[in-house]
Amino acid sequence: MKASPAEVLPVDHAKAILVGRILTEAGPSPVILRGGRILDVSASAATISDLLDHADPAAVAGVDIGAVSDIGSDDGPVLLAPIDLQCVKACGVTFALSAIERVIEERARGDADKAVAIRDDLEARIGSGIRAVAPGTPEAASLKAALIEAGMWSQYLEVAIGPDAEVFTKAPVLSAVGWGADIGVRSDSDWNNPEPEVVLIVDRHGTPRGATLGNDVNLRDFEGRSALLLGKAKDNNASTALGPFIRLFDDGFTMDDVRAAEIDLVIDGPEGYRLEGTNKMSQISRDPTELVRQALSEHQYPDGFALFLGTLFAPIQDRDHPGRGFTHKDGDLVRIASPKLGTLANRVTTSKAAPPWTFGIRELMRNLAGRGLL
Repeated sequence: MKASPAEVLPVDHAKAILVGRILTEAGPSPVILRGGRILDVSASAATISDLLDHADPAAVAGVDIGAVSDIGSDDGPVLLAPIDLQCVKACGVTFALSAIERVIEERARGDADKAVAIRDDLEARIGSGIRAVAPGTPEAASLKAALIEAGMWSQYLEVAIGPDAEVFTKAPVLSAVGWGADIGVRSDSDWNNPEPEVVLIVDRHGTPRGATLGNDVNLRDFEGRSALLLGKAKDNNASTALGPFIRLFDDGFTMDDVRAAEIDLVIDGPEGYRLEGTNKMSQISRDPTELVRQALSEHQYPDGFALFLGTLFAPIQDRDHPGRGFTHKDGDLVRIASPKLGTLANRVTTSKAAPPWTFGIRELMRNLAGRGLL
């Protein structure tokens, strides 16, 4: 996969603090992009976890290993997922309004007037607009009672508007793939889609240090059959993509930029099919810091963690047959982009056909020890 730096990096990358991982001849190495150069900082911080423990990661010394202008070229560096020892967590159904609206649409069976009537009835019962309902509030409890009475309640709505967010483990440590890698869907899934998301990177102290882009591949057929299949639907070989780099928080990029981010998705199929969509973080129901708090409520992460924040995007555009909606095909090119975070691009294959995950924690420790970095 080829691209120019302008097609990979944030629009203001010259002013951004970008950190990530590159596969060097010696092994995977944390890097910082600074002054148009790629600096290998592994001698100062052997892992991204170590780097994010620094009070000022941008000031860590590094060895120049190439130009930023080489990123995306044939001879450019291989970009790995920009995390290493962090646990990969994810939140689901974080856009309550879209979840409620989907339930209303299903009950209305495509009749717009009927959908309006159902919505008006629910709002009359709770005494306020559905858009104003915040998860875990008395108004949300009233809405839950109204939905139950109307026979419209589901376990998905419980985590959409109830007090407890859905937080699950998406992938094992070191299993995520980066920009340009193949991304995998289960070979026995025939209804699936990408999930374009912002991913917070949290250090060992529970402090969000920055953000990147992620593709939380979703198998709608598996999870649709049973919520108990969530693990099988979400955690498969190459089914988690992150990148291209972590943008660290500073005066030019803050949590408010995460809250306001718009994440664009473009899928180009091998047969000429094209799908476009957008995930608007401004519509998220729980603040990103609240999701971090819930992930940390009774757990510790001594190496930090990455937290997928969920998506508003749900593809309904038909691909092959009317009424069948969207599903991936082998060879789909998926681009997830946001101006201040850059572009994450991956080509779709099956989890069986994707390169097997073989470089685990033991291999990383042996590699770092052999390089004298431990």
